[in-house]
Amino acid sequence: MVDSRAPRPNDGLGSTSPAPAVTRAAAVLEALAGSATGRLTLSDLARELGIPKSSTSNLLLALEEARLISRQGAEYTLGRKLVELGAAYLSRLDEVQEFYRFCEQAPTLSGETVRIAMLDGTNVIYLARYEGHPAVRLTSNIGDKMPVSLCAVGKALVARLHDHDIDAMFADDAELPVLTPKSLRTGSELKAQIREIREKGYAFEDEESTTGVVCLAVSVPTRGAHGPSLGLSVTALKATYSDEQGAQMVKELNELARSLGNPMG
Repeated sequence: MVDSRAPRPNDGLGSTSPAPAVTRAAAVLEALAGSATGRLTLSDLARELGIPKSSTSNLLLALEEARLISRQGAEYTLGRKLVELGAAYLSRLDEVQEFYRFCEQAPTLSGETVRIAMLDGTNVIYLARYEGHPAVRLTSNIGDKMPVSLCAVGKALVARLHDHDIDAMFADDAELPVLTPKSLRTGSELKAQIREIREKGYAFEDEESTTGVVCLAVSVPTRGAHGPSLGLSVTALKATYSDEQGAQMVKELNELARSLGNPMG
């Protein structure tokens, strides 16, 4: 398969960084994470970083020794050490621990698939997933990224932004990623939904990322001036979903959001 990514300038990634090796190491991990197969060769990574193969090889050796990447033949993949680091990060987030405690006790959410996510540019990253019975498994898992326009939680979080920030992220004629026939297709369609979300106080996704699945979401009040932008979502099968069920889901999501956020903020 031909690599369509353009090579970086000859001076290489990290040339202006105070710690180029760290910047390049982070770029290696990002490249592996973003690879369609999860595997890249030395040549692939040298081209991605824009530095000689010899320098890339030394960098990969250091990352391999730290167990941040793993070598399989001529290809490299992310290492298991990253799982340990990610778990350590999540275990120290009070919001994640409270999320699980609340979901276990909530009358409705305890039987549903509920997730907490963080806004990351034009994507969300899922931090935790509570699986009720039966769980809806055709949806995102912990660590997955999803474009904000394709998920209820993403739209709920973007709705909190100022209009000028939303305009900078999504022009009216911007083409959005599409997963199903019901996916939003332009920036103007997304902004129309954002107006509805602000009026209702919650976001609703109707088979926009997965056919047969609906999702409701709310944002969490920010904890402190620099707190993460967190959102909560609950997923259900459309065939069994009802407005009454949705109203109860939103009620409990809002209760959870208040317990996670700053009620005075």
